Amino acid sequence: MKPIKVGLLGIGTVGSGTFNVLKRNQAEIKGRAGRAIEIAMVADLNVARAKELTNGECEVVSDGNLVVTNPDIDIVIELIGGYGVAKDLVMKAIANGKHVVTANKALLATHGTEIFKAAQEKGVMVAFEAAVAGGIPIIKALREGLTANRIEWVAGIINGTTNFILSEMRDKGLDFDVVLKEAQRLGYAEADPTFDIEGVDAAHKATIMSAIAFGIPVQFDKAHVEGITKLQATDIRYAEQLGYRIKLLGITKRTKVNGRDGIELRVHPTLIPAKRLIANVEGAMNAVLVQGDAVGATLYYGKGAGSEPTASAVIADLVDITRLATADPGNRVPHLAFQPESMSDTPVLPMSEITTSYYLRMQVADQPGVLADITRILADSTISIDAMLQKEPAEGETKADIIILTHQTQEKNIVTAIQKIESLDTVVGHVSKIRLEQLS
Repeated sequence: MKPIKVGLLGIGTVGSGTFNVLKRNQAEIKGRAGRAIEIAMVADLNVARAKELTNGECEVVSDGNLVVTNPDIDIVIELIGGYGVAKDLVMKAIANGKHVVTANKALLATHGTEIFKAAQEKGVMVAFEAAVAGGIPIIKALREGLTANRIEWVAGIINGTTNFILSEMRDKGLDFDVVLKEAQRLGYAEADPTFDIEGVDAAHKATIMSAIAFGIPVQFDKAHVEGITKLQATDIRYAEQLGYRIKLLGITKRTKVNGRDGIELRVHPTLIPAKRLIANVEGAMNAVLVQGDAVGATLYYGKGAGSEPTASAVIADLVDITRLATADPGNRVPHLAFQPESMSDTPVLPMSEITTSYYLRMQVADQPGVLADITRILADSTISIDAMLQKEPAEGETKADIIILTHQTQEKNIVTAIQKIESLDTVVGHVSKIRLEQLS
């Protein structure tokens, strides 16, 4: 049987890893796929570098259009990134009857509905295991391995840069800005780290997982996105004293509000009990925790980025497509796990309607009656206290820190209570608020 011919768009870090792993493990991959898979064509603006990396083993061009329109190419791998050229080339590849493999979470989170619809109409596959959590097979787990389950919730550490920063802040007691510079020096953070540290990258991935877990369209515009730039080493230290660790989590879950079904889709710093396995994921590693009604909790852990870990996921998609290329389109695994006609219109809830617990830290004047005023405001907002830590002021100081952990309440209740607390003459500055999840 003749080999599957692959066209590669972009031969940067992941592209070169894909080329090398595919070449190195050729025999194993052929044995698993049932036929050889070979990269026949590469498009990259840096033609000289691309020729050097491929060692003259395939055709190299500067124009991706030549790849997606080439009748000899069966599968197109898109590793360009971004929303512009990448989207145009993916849509053109689909229109030309090519299957597509992509690691582009931003593209799928914003334009996935359009892309999957076009692929369905054309009878081709779009595979994207590498778009979420690098080499961890979380997409396959959600689409196939857990298909018997009603997924209740998914919570993941899905950005290695922010997890490295938070790990360093906890271990060394350093402030965010100091650790960010170190992360950039070590290559964990980009020169412009905005997408990572502001939570956007994690939100792209959470959006994709949410769509697969619950059978809803991809809706990045509905996600609540909050990064780690405002986190202080003080809060990480207090969280530790209370038995918690702070991680940037992507969370999506089924819920009910006023008797109606809804989906939570949010990314933000989160307190997690230190005894949870996911709370002990350190450095640049990723982990995703999935709760299914039949299987219970399952944890997926590994490298979330890097040349060969991500290439592992890209090649797994190539093998899947090769196995299924001749199958009737109706018998393939649907792009978002559910058959298109079975997709749900369950709404993604606004943040004000989500329910969780909270960590609150406030600096107050060291005088009688302050704590009574604060607890009264919380009680008036139907918020009950789970635990409290009151720090004695240092010698000569007139202000003290109060840390409160609440039981579950709606976000709108805590927002109202914080506004009232901040208006007290005895409260100095703003109240620090971090959401808390038990993940049990």
